[in-house]
Amino acid sequence: MAEKRNIFLIGPMGAGKSTIGRQLAQQLHMDFYDSDQEIEKRTGADINWVFDVEGETGFRNREKKIINELTMKQGIVLATGGGSIIVKETRNQLSSRGIVIYLKTTIEKQLMRTNRDKKRPLLKKNAISNKVILQELANYRNPLYEEIADITVCTDEQSAKVVSHQIIDLLDKK
Repeated sequence: MAEKRNIFLIGPMGAGKSTIGRQLAQQLHMDFYDSDQEIEKRTGADINWVFDVEGETGFRNREKKIINELTMKQGIVLATGGGSIIVKETRNQLSSRGIVIYLKTTIEKQLMRTNRDKKRPLLKKNAISNKVILQELANYRNPLYEEIADITVCTDEQSAKVVSHQIIDLLDKK
């Protein structure tokens, strides 16, 4: 990868965007950003609080502004929130300002990976309803992920390190 192109990771919650993003940034000697962490840093509150107080619309507005700002940087790896692609403007920014990598995973893996995570405002404490919620999100969002993805990588059966090496190999071929 001769010049450092921006790398934007998209995909559902529990796909490994943050973990894989940190690995990629470290291996490629690039700066790493996580849009959810940036929102928390700037608001001084966690994602759940922002959702509770401002609702999903307020959260998505914050997310849109932060992603716009971050995607203007050069040579970064950005892990986006799972729902960031809902906003067409954000999809356009991601696809025009870097290489978009869709980290794909199954509903079963999402359930396993998010089971004890308390920072998932769209999920409930009931695993049965979470499966329904994740399926509904996937039905709506997966086509949007696919629409802007330059590369798609399945994260189900591999470690973050293996997936990040796989992504680097695919980037070298682009």
